Amino acid sequence: MSTETAAEGVLAGLGNTRVWQEAFYQDVHQHPELSHQEHRTASAVSERLRGFGFEVHEGVGGTGVVGKLRNGAGASVLLRADMDALPVKERTGLPYASTATAVDAAGDSVPVMHACGHDVHVTCLLGAAELMAGARDRWHGTLVVLFQPAEELGDGAKRMVTDGLTDLVGPVDAALAQHVLALPAGTVGTRTGSVLSAADSMRVTVHGRGAHGSMPQSSIDPVVLAAMIVVRLQTVISREIAPTEPAVLTVGSIRGGTKSNVIGDRAVLELNVRTYDESTRNTVMEAIRRIVVGECQASGTPSDPEFELFDQFPATVNDAATTERLHTGFTAYFGDRAQELPLQSASEDFSDIPEALGVPYSYWGLGGIDAETYRAAEAAGRVAQDIPVNHSPLFAPVIQPTLDTGTEALVVAALAWLGTDWTRRLLLPCSGQNQRSTATSTGSRCSASLTRITCGVASPAAWSITKGCAASGGSSTPVDGSPLSSPEKEIRTSCRVEDERLRSR
Repeated sequence: MSTETAAEGVLAGLGNTRVWQEAFYQDVHQHPELSHQEHRTASAVSERLRGFGFEVHEGVGGTGVVGKLRNGAGASVLLRADMDALPVKERTGLPYASTATAVDAAGDSVPVMHACGHDVHVTCLLGAAELMAGARDRWHGTLVVLFQPAEELGDGAKRMVTDGLTDLVGPVDAALAQHVLALPAGTVGTRTGSVLSAADSMRVTVHGRGAHGSMPQSSIDPVVLAAMIVVRLQTVISREIAPTEPAVLTVGSIRGGTKSNVIGDRAVLELNVRTYDESTRNTVMEAIRRIVVGECQASGTPSDPEFELFDQFPATVNDAATTERLHTGFTAYFGDRAQELPLQSASEDFSDIPEALGVPYSYWGLGGIDAETYRAAEAAGRVAQDIPVNHSPLFAPVIQPTLDTGTEALVVAALAWLGTDWTRRLLLPCSGQNQRSTATSTGSRCSASLTRITCGVASPAAWSITKGCAASGGSSTPVDGSPLSSPEKEIRTSCRVEDERLRSR
């Protein structure tokens, strides 16, 4: 019997995929497109997907693309990549660096760069789509690949949902996504629970009374008022939020006045808030309003301040069971390159999609920095100073092993639900013994239970996704022929129930 896993079988074609992937990546990097302007990228994605045999839907939510590949009965998994770039002038010095410019929503001409790595995401998901399409004997079910516009504005996912995404996609069992980060290339990182913060941007306008710069007594100076607000806002996180609760409040912009000898009649502040739970978010947002209103009253402003929320992102909170299944698959395939992802203060709108679909989700990190460069900076205690992060004009993920790892991660993730023949002999760390046994299951629920009940140890690394219950008649009997214990009979029953659920889809 072959011991090749489904992932190994599907990824056997990675060498051929790599040939076009690297050129495709460089082309997308050289031709970045702003949010809601991703027409060229979307067209290239659609063309590739049709060539792979996917059913393709274009123009979803504007420029979004959805591909579906049905391969018999079974689970359904959604993999997502974002496509948009940023108004940043690239300074990487790469031979394929962007020199593109575009007109933004305000009508201004701006430089454009893939400074957040969305070109990596698109390229990896296309590679995974080709590999899955070329190895249909190694999986069953439905694979949905979703290429989302305008993640950087926080409204791309919602626009796709509003445009009928739920009906287009149909029922899915899990939604999954990854993001390249300033971590060592070749690594992947999962995290259960909170992984990305919620974000709220707020525009605050305060009103004063204008006057000549030489006659301040006739004014209510909005610049001084804005300065007092900025200082007082620094106490929100330090004095109103518990030290154990992560939160960020940044005043990123102040605009007031037009000339050195003119006291204006208004000032505009733009704030950004990052939180991980609704209670903390409410506390911070209420404190901002209280402080602004209080300072305006103290200054005797002629009218009330104005508050405008924009660029809002939901928190990303990974489902525990879904993330455990991913972690297990990643550990089996990547070994010690599968790590725990630190809590991230950035924000995403990916979770709007699974929330609308009503399905669990998980979002993991993908390293993109040359491993030796990262290790040297880490050893010198200079990671923050020497390693460019996302949105930096210097952010430049190394092509390899980043593309390979990202493509592999997406394939392994999809096969954790769709794989049919991950059969291998496991060494289970049972209490008081080291016995070899072979188990058959439909996924993490059966496999994890088998490890916990049979061995009494919850060790995700001790098992792998193996041949599906549907393919084995619902039996979880060890292949070595040993009698079923009562717990194992219960597992067999749960696998049969799962098998019947999949067959009824």
